[in-house]
Amino acid sequence: MLSDVNLRSLFNPESIAVVGASRSGHKLGNVILSNLVSAGYRGKLMPVNPAGGEILGLAASPSVRELPHPPDLGIIVLPREQVLTAMEELADAHVSAICVITAGFRETGRDGFELEMEMADLARRRNVTLLGPNSLGLVNTAIGLNATIAQAKPSRGSIAFFSQSGALCSAILDWADGEGIGFSKFVSLGNKAGVSEADVLESLGNDPETKVIIGYLESVDDGQKFLSKARAVTEKKPVIMIKAGTTPSGARATSSHTGSMAGSVVASTAAFKQAGIIQVESLESLFDLARAFAEQPLPTGPNLTVVTNSGGPGILAADACEDADLHLARPTMETLEVLSKALPPFAAIYNPIDIIGDADADRYRVTLEAVAKDEMSNAILVLLTPTASAQIKETAQAVIDIAADCDKPVFASFMGDSRIGPGRDMLLDAGIPCYGYPEPAIRAISAMLAHHRWKNRPYPVEVCFRRDQGRASRAIKRAKRLGLSELPFNEAMEIATAYELPVPEIRLVRTSDQAVRAAKKLGYPVALKIVSPHISSRSDVDGVALNLATPRDVRDAWLDITSRAQRKRPDAYITGCLVQTMGPVKARAVVVRFTQDPQFGPLVSFSLAGPSAEVLGDISYRLAPLTLQDVQDIVREIKSFPLLRGVRGEEPVNLAAIEDILLSMSQMATDFPEIREMVLDPVLVDSEEAMVTDIRLTVG
Repeated sequence: MLSDVNLRSLFNPESIAVVGASRSGHKLGNVILSNLVSAGYRGKLMPVNPAGGEILGLAASPSVRELPHPPDLGIIVLPREQVLTAMEELADAHVSAICVITAGFRETGRDGFELEMEMADLARRRNVTLLGPNSLGLVNTAIGLNATIAQAKPSRGSIAFFSQSGALCSAILDWADGEGIGFSKFVSLGNKAGVSEADVLESLGNDPETKVIIGYLESVDDGQKFLSKARAVTEKKPVIMIKAGTTPSGARATSSHTGSMAGSVVASTAAFKQAGIIQVESLESLFDLARAFAEQPLPTGPNLTVVTNSGGPGILAADACEDADLHLARPTMETLEVLSKALPPFAAIYNPIDIIGDADADRYRVTLEAVAKDEMSNAILVLLTPTASAQIKETAQAVIDIAADCDKPVFASFMGDSRIGPGRDMLLDAGIPCYGYPEPAIRAISAMLAHHRWKNRPYPVEVCFRRDQGRASRAIKRAKRLGLSELPFNEAMEIATAYELPVPEIRLVRTSDQAVRAAKKLGYPVALKIVSPHISSRSDVDGVALNLATPRDVRDAWLDITSRAQRKRPDAYITGCLVQTMGPVKARAVVVRFTQDPQFGPLVSFSLAGPSAEVLGDISYRLAPLTLQDVQDIVREIKSFPLLRGVRGEEPVNLAAIEDILLSMSQMATDFPEIREMVLDPVLVDSEEAMVTDIRLTVG
């Protein structure tokens, strides 16, 4: 893992060597040197070109070995075959950091992958910070560092951006230049052979020039490290991310683009949620939120006041609040008195405050002065449509004046194009986010409120349950010795018992007579379940019989289950059947599961049993290890949660019992990464207790 000290040599070098600098204006070695010169880099620039001489007014050295003094940062813009040698020479010169612009490594196949691994190994051995390869470069506007091959010239600001896609970086720099958005830092990660997204995130979290961090990710190399670093950073400043590769087609494109393996969508979404990262679906939303966070204070509550000169946009804003976890603020009596005196009789003084279509700038000003002082309001949204009476620039100035003395966030939506353009530009120049429609403004306010709540949430409580880890380990080792990928039911139950999961009493029997005797000892009613190392899902062979109340029921069920299993799966060895006590009678059935995600590790899921999960996808997810808050959230997050809370006079289930099972599962997943999947289906829970009635466990 790279330390922040290592990355300082990347972002704040006192001297830079451009290895592969060129006199030809269309070559990348010339572009990157030209960008450094034109950006006003304050350190020493040293081009390296075999012909020596002078490039862009700078003396060029024929080789790295002939540099006048060791550089802090070496930037390599050479053909792929020459990169490793150049890295060796820079390491010999005691360079601290290297950025490799050159592409053609892991993203191109086996040969490129092996060469990239050699580069990564060299960087580790020589203690060199490596950015790239396949990187567009990096920017630090505070010191005039534009070490990129992009044409756009980034301006200074308080937003930091990092991305795995170099081409996207180039497009965003160009777009931001047109929109007047400035950056503090800008980093293209490339293939991440050295510096990862977690390293950059940590460094930007400690950067005093950066107020907001935004990023584009295609893959995460070390999910647990990323999660840990992100949690620490979001305590201090907002992190807004867009995650690509969220569909099968996108995942395949990710692999071909950077050679990286994409983890599951639900795992990355769960990771972002648990780390306090704000995830967005589009680049437009990414920068909408970035600008809002960079320029406005956080709202301290959900109450929004909407001021509009048209009823329609006000209604749209009210609808958007319902979807965004915001409320329309109820004005205080003092505010209502001011508004009733200042506004025309037909104005709507309750929120949304409609000052009607003939409103001029003075009417906006007096209304905004009143709501800015209203203690019930946590944020203000000003809507304007270009009516014949609208004074665009004067209204914009009124909004700017009010916002300057207001301690709550102020947003605007000036709807239209050509007429409202000057007012919109005035607002943006003054640091007031202005949108073409109410909905993106409300989404931004909602995201800022979520970040405020995240920063002020209770400290997460981690729970460690008592367990017999040695007993569980012995059961897993026995399965491995036998070459089993899926543990037999009784072995899986032993592991569950070792972790004190609530399981019913069971007996493994091999004949119908044994089944009757076992049922008598356990007490009726009982369940009967087929046992076979070759049958992973009993439902495939209808291998379960429930509520068997008499010896005759048990014998009939035995014959029925075993004969059906042999008929449907003639290749399967039938070990016998399990006799099991029945779970709670008036119970809901839920499913608890964890699987190992390739990027983020153990992924725990929760749902009701049945079609709500299987067909409608009503499942919630979190990454282990789970905190007490995590298990409370994962249970309450599913849309069908009201069924657990009790409807139509039904008693609510024991939610704490479900949460205990989730915490035990999380502990098991953390203790045994070799468990690839564990499924508790169903878990029966009533108002008193929960019981794990079936379990499937695979190892690898």
